[in-house]
Amino acid sequence: MNKPRLQKAAVAAAAALAVLSGCSFIPKYERPAAPVASQWPGGPVTEVPGQKAAADVPWQDFFTDPRLQQLIAAALANNRDLRVAVLNIEQARAQYQITRADQFPTVGIGASGSRTPNTSGGITSAYTAGFTVSAWELDFFGRIQSLKESALAEYLATEEGRKATQISLIASVANAYLNLLADDELLAITRQTLVTREDSGKLSQLRFDNGVASELDVRQAQSLTEQARATLAQQLRQRALDVNALTLLVGQPPTMNDTGAAVAGTGLASTLVMTDLPVGLPSEVLINRPDIRQAEQVLLANNANIGAARANFFPKVSLTAGAGTGGAHLSDLFKSGSYGWTFAPQIVLPIFDAGRNQAGLDSARAGRDIAQAQYEKAIQTAFREVADALAGRATLGEQLRAQQAQADAESVRFKLSDLRYKNGVASYLDLLDAQRSLFTAQQAVVQIRLLQLQNQVLLYKALGGGWTEPAKASTASIKP
Repeated sequence: MNKPRLQKAAVAAAAALAVLSGCSFIPKYERPAAPVASQWPGGPVTEVPGQKAAADVPWQDFFTDPRLQQLIAAALANNRDLRVAVLNIEQARAQYQITRADQFPTVGIGASGSRTPNTSGGITSAYTAGFTVSAWELDFFGRIQSLKESALAEYLATEEGRKATQISLIASVANAYLNLLADDELLAITRQTLVTREDSGKLSQLRFDNGVASELDVRQAQSLTEQARATLAQQLRQRALDVNALTLLVGQPPTMNDTGAAVAGTGLASTLVMTDLPVGLPSEVLINRPDIRQAEQVLLANNANIGAARANFFPKVSLTAGAGTGGAHLSDLFKSGSYGWTFAPQIVLPIFDAGRNQAGLDSARAGRDIAQAQYEKAIQTAFREVADALAGRATLGEQLRAQQAQADAESVRFKLSDLRYKNGVASYLDLLDAQRSLFTAQQAVVQIRLLQLQNQVLLYKALGGGWTEPAKASTASIKP
């Protein structure tokens, strides 16, 4: 083939490639309708004009407790789950680059030699050296492009996955911190109750020794005292478990104060957490959740796989070419006039593959349907999480007020019962009942306050808050 004809063939091949490269068998993507109600249970939520959406509120602005901020910052720097999520991004990015590189030819420098016997009894030698292009697939039907689209969606899914992991991590650290504060308050209540019951037991023993009280009063006082000791041991064990949980989340032992307690908390009542978060409509809230965006990217990746599976039904065109020098002896390789080239296109049309391509297409379609179901399930789960948090916000405040009022009433009742018993007006059973009721009411106040604060954390998490950073901060500071 002379040079002008070769140039014309190259131009024609380039034109054909430009036309056919736009061919894609990826199904048109349409976002599935959200399988949830258009409003939250209980009707629309009142919003404050101009207030930031929860997903746009950095965690440093939501969690204003300095101790909690230090713990969250340490967790973001040291937590292994988040570190794995960051490394998954790097792996997905590299995989995308690998798939993208398949669209371009791989050019290398190669040399080869062969020696074979000929019919005259001698040996024929052939040596070549030069540039080579090996089996470059011309993506006429979009197979590689579809795989690239799938790899890109998988990469974006890992980006959203890291954000979702960060949200869960921040919420878990906040809840663990609140658990420790509640443990400290419960321990203080139990220790005070134990002191009170020990004093009451001493008084009962003294009255029994003087013949004023019966042995029944003494045994009841001992029983309540040992019950308080058992409760104290149980709470100490639970606190140790909560410290271990926080250590795992933070990735290192939490800072210890002078008393040996992890994190120097000031109590649940004084813990500052933003209480008024705008909720918005479900359609607005759910689209801001990284886990839902992650599920949608996985759906897009599986949708692109269908395009690649469809392209397998069409011919595959590959090109092997080379240009360099050749000769019968090694010394002839770089002599003048030894230049040569090879051009070897190959086309393969599948005719019979025992149903392999059809099975591949069926598998890709099933994978797309599975991903769609998972996407819809993620939306339903997110809707329920927000609805649960809203239900808690609507009721826990009143429950805490009522429980605190009951604890105050039980405190007055205990003081009156103690005074009446010391003056011989009331029985010891009345005093014991007042002690038990006060202890139970005080514990309930702490537990409900803990639920209220953790519900605020749950609402912040459910609304997609926790992955944004202030302008001066950057996730790049987290070393993988």
